[in-house]
Amino acid sequence: MTVRSSRPDGARATLESPWLAAGLVAVVMALIAAILLVPGLIGSGGPGASSRASGPPAPTAAPTDPAPTFLRPTPSPQPSFSSYVVRPGDTLSSIARTYDTTARSIAWWNRGTYPILDPESESYDPNHLELGWVLVLLPGTEVDENNPPTPSPGPNATPGLTPPSVTPPPTLPPTGTTPPSPSPRPTRTPAPTPKPTPKPTAAPASATVVSHGPRTVQNIALTFDMGGRLDPAVQIVQWLIDHDVHASLFPTGASATTTTRGLQVMQLAATRPDLFDIGNHSWNHPDFRDLTAAEMADQLIRTQAALLPICGTTKPWFRPPYGGWNEAVRAGVGAAGWRTMVMWDVDMIDWRPEADGGPTAADMAAKLQANARGGSIVLMHLGGYNTLEALPGVLAAAGDLGLEPVTLTEMLGS
Repeated sequence: MTVRSSRPDGARATLESPWLAAGLVAVVMALIAAILLVPGLIGSGGPGASSRASGPPAPTAAPTDPAPTFLRPTPSPQPSFSSYVVRPGDTLSSIARTYDTTARSIAWWNRGTYPILDPESESYDPNHLELGWVLVLLPGTEVDENNPPTPSPGPNATPGLTPPSVTPPPTLPPTGTTPPSPSPRPTRTPAPTPKPTPKPTAAPASATVVSHGPRTVQNIALTFDMGGRLDPAVQIVQWLIDHDVHASLFPTGASATTTTRGLQVMQLAATRPDLFDIGNHSWNHPDFRDLTAAEMADQLIRTQAALLPICGTTKPWFRPPYGGWNEAVRAGVGAAGWRTMVMWDVDMIDWRPEADGGPTAADMAAKLQANARGGSIVLMHLGGYNTLEALPGVLAAAGDLGLEPVTLTEMLGS
């Protein structure tokens, strides 16, 4: 039995055509090539395509936005500290006026270097300045006393509140010595290290009272106070120069630097520093027992500052007016920097005229002959009434006793 195909003959003839077969092969090959040349063509075609992919899709790089550019604001410049070297005649107030600040602000900024300027210390003394001290300060700025600078500034100190760390120069006694030149700054600064808390500073020692030198020496110290009457002062100093007599002078600042005759005396004595010591007899001859420590310091420092430009140098000797002193005077004078108060053991009382019971020239020579011995300190005055006339006899009496006139420095040491 013959089975007939259900396809019409025309359709069978078309499928069996060789040209149609070749065309179908070409179409299939083109599709394969397209799949190979265009990866992901099929996977991007629609839903479910990703499940048929052979692996996870390659990550797509996120678009890169350019980094924003901006200019940082320029910080406001901080005020910078200035340094000031203390000179004769300076006070905290005068320095503060120059730099448009306050004396207490300068004290606050420098209390770590100079503890005597610490407003929180019991020994605070704003009148104590020494030649050569290097003070730091901020011009035109005042310290907020509710938030004062720390005594020892650390590495993170805030400009305007805490001064930069400075190496203090050697502290100079008020003897007129020229302050040393500052050391050159190092070329490389080491990393800052934390500073220890400063230990309390010991109170300055009281001045030593001296009324004579060693009794074992064959020396005598002739000392002359100057303040008030100045009539024969120039002639006395000239006589001492002419006879090469060593002596020590104790002028007041007012008589020595504000009067014509006093200036002549100091200028004359300055020509022979080998013969004369210059001490301090206060500014205007007050009784120091009536003064506060700050007032004592002002008297001494003011005199020192006025004498130095004239004499070039002074010695650390202080003679209290009227010879008046007590423990408070010793403490105040020592705190101001004068370590020796010079008294006497032979007083000529030559400041008193004969009409009031004062001595004659012969009396003065006889007094030295009777009372002086090795190490004696003799008190006379450049304004003494019969002092000039007495000098030849006084020197002769000293020679009879085998005593040679010397300065206080030569007798007591510097």
